[in-house]
Amino acid sequence: MTLRWKIAALAAATACMVALVVGLLVHVWTKHDIRHRAERQALDDVISATDVYRRSGTLAGDARLDPADLPYALSKPTDDEPHVSYGGNVPGSTDPTVWGAQRVSGPGSPLVAVQITINNEFSELHRLDLTMAVASLIALAVTTPVAALGAGALARRLRRVSETAVQVSNGDLDARTGPTRGGDEVSDIAVAVDRMADTLGRRLRDERRFTADVAHELRTPVGGLLVTADLLPDGETEDLLRARVRDLRGLVEDLLEISRLDAGAEWAVHARVPLGAVVAEAVTRTGLTTEVDVTGQGEHVETDPRRLERIVGNLVVNAHRHGKGPVRVTVEDRTVVVRDHGPGFPPDLLRDGPRRFQTGAAERGTGHGLGLTIAAGQARVLRAELRFANAPDGGAVATLRLPG
Repeated sequence: MTLRWKIAALAAATACMVALVVGLLVHVWTKHDIRHRAERQALDDVISATDVYRRSGTLAGDARLDPADLPYALSKPTDDEPHVSYGGNVPGSTDPTVWGAQRVSGPGSPLVAVQITINNEFSELHRLDLTMAVASLIALAVTTPVAALGAGALARRLRRVSETAVQVSNGDLDARTGPTRGGDEVSDIAVAVDRMADTLGRRLRDERRFTADVAHELRTPVGGLLVTADLLPDGETEDLLRARVRDLRGLVEDLLEISRLDAGAEWAVHARVPLGAVVAEAVTRTGLTTEVDVTGQGEHVETDPRRLERIVGNLVVNAHRHGKGPVRVTVEDRTVVVRDHGPGFPPDLLRDGPRRFQTGAAERGTGHGLGLTIAAGQARVLRAELRFANAPDGGAVATLRLPG
C-alpha cells in the first residue's frame, strides 16, 4: 500500500471513529434527556392527579388507582411523597415507559399512578440514529477522496525527492529536486537531499579530476621509462625492470580510462558484428588458456566491438588472475558468461559491485582492482547488464547481457 492510500485509510478510519464517538454521545445524551423529561412529566402528572383525587375523589386524565401492572419499585412506598420509576413496557411495544405513583394519605391508602409512554420519543431517537449514520457515511465518502487527493500531492513531492536520490545514486550528479511548495518537513528533506548531492558531486568531481591529473602527469615520464628500459641490454634484471615498467604503464592507462568513464566522456560506436567471433577474438588476445563455447552459429548484435573485447578480456584476465582453472566462456544469444573454479567473488563485491583498488579476499590473488571496474564502466557505455555471482558448486560467474 502506497503512502497516499495509507493516509486516505487513516483519514477514513479517523472519520469513522469520530462519527462513532459523536453518534454514541448524541444517542446517550438524547436518551437521557428523553428519560429525564418523561420522569419530570410523570412526576408533575401524578402530583396533579393526587391533588385532584384528594379534593374531589375522582381521577383526572390518565391517572389510575392501584393499577395491577404498576412496577414493584413503586408498589410499596413508605411515605406520601411522589415517586417515579423508569421501567415496564406498554403491551405490544418493546419501548420502556415511565411511571409515577403517590399515596393518597398515609400507609394503607390507595396509590394514584400515572404511566407515560415514550414510543414517539424513542422513534425520534431511532430516526436521529439513522440520520447520524447517513451523515457519517456522507462525511466518510467526502473525506476519503479529499484525504487521498491531499495525500497524493504529498506523495508526489516525496516521490520527487526519492527520484532525485535514485538519480544521484545512479551517477547523475546534476540531479536536483529544486524548490518545493509547502514549507514543511518535505521541503526540508528536499533541501537536505539537494545539499547532500551538491557536496557529493563536488567530492566526486575532485576525486575524478585528481585521478585524471595524476594519470595524465604520469603518462609522459612512464613513457620515457619504457623507452629507456627498452634500450637496456638483455638480462634477467633488465627483463624484470621492463615488465614492471609495462605494468606501470598499464596502470596509468587504466586510470585514464576510468577517469574518462567517470566523466561520461566515452561513447559507443556501434556496428553489427558476430558476437561469438568477437568474444573468441577477445579471449585469444589475452593469451590465456580459456575454453570458449559458442552455442549455435552465434548471434549478430549491434554493439561496439572494441569495448566488448575490452569487457570480455578484463573478465577473462580477472578469472585467471584471481580464480582457478578451468576458465570457460559461454556465448548464447546475446549473453556472455565467464566462469572460473576458484574461491568465487567476495561478499562485498556481490553486494556493492566492483570498486577500484579493491581486490576482495586475499585468496583471490593480487592486483589493482581496476579490471572489473573498467568492465562495469564499459558495460554501462554499451547499456549492457553485467552481473557478478558465485556458482553453487564453487567459482566466480560474470554474466554480460547485451541489449536488444
